[in-house]
Amino acid sequence: MRLLLVEDDNHVAAALSAVLARHGFDVTHARSGEEALQALVPESDGFGVVLLDLGLPDQDGYEVCGKIRKRTSTPVIMVTARSDVRSRIHGLNLGADDYVVKPYDTGELLARIHAVSRRTVHEEATGATETQVLLGPVRIELPTRQVSVNGTPVQLTRKEFDLLALLAQRPGVVFRREQIISEVWRTSWEGTGRTLEVHVASLRSKLRMPALIETVRGVGYRLVAPAA
Repeated sequence: MRLLLVEDDNHVAAALSAVLARHGFDVTHARSGEEALQALVPESDGFGVVLLDLGLPDQDGYEVCGKIRKRTSTPVIMVTARSDVRSRIHGLNLGADDYVVKPYDTGELLARIHAVSRRTVHEEATGATETQVLLGPVRIELPTRQVSVNGTPVQLTRKEFDLLALLAQRPGVVFRREQIISEVWRTSWEGTGRTLEVHVASLRSKLRMPALIETVRGVGYRLVAPAA
């Protein structure tokens, strides 16, 4: 997923960009409000999320957020040292999708990025409609919880289907192990990690597509969309 990082401090941006890159994000760095707005022109390739620091040198961060919202529906997460409730409400009223207060935990920030991106799955990126997801030869019928490969039905368990449907929301995006366990198994128990590995192996075997789900060592898994 492409992410636009709007941050005037080059040292902060470099460190955060490195972390985001390790988690599968393609980061574009804008150092000012004007650079951010230029990066979001309608002709440019779409970003999945905008991470907007409010302390910009050329424009008020809230003003930039309002301008972003007028030209795109891309999710915006505000990052600021302002922790008072009034500031948060103001940002959300301007169209921000979430609000992170410095200093923040990197794990929390990543979870918030994934959360807002899941709310705005682009149909052209995933082949998704309201009822199905198409990934090359793989068809996922969401209401009936049925999966087929090249028209042949594949029988999955409940958790196998939930896992596949989650990864299929954002092909190419790395889902952290903790996030998958939380959303599919509704628990934070670390012992579930082995269960996750077993389910991934089972999906690869049943779908007869070992390369469909890629292991990102030390992080989690991503779904690699196959060619049609």
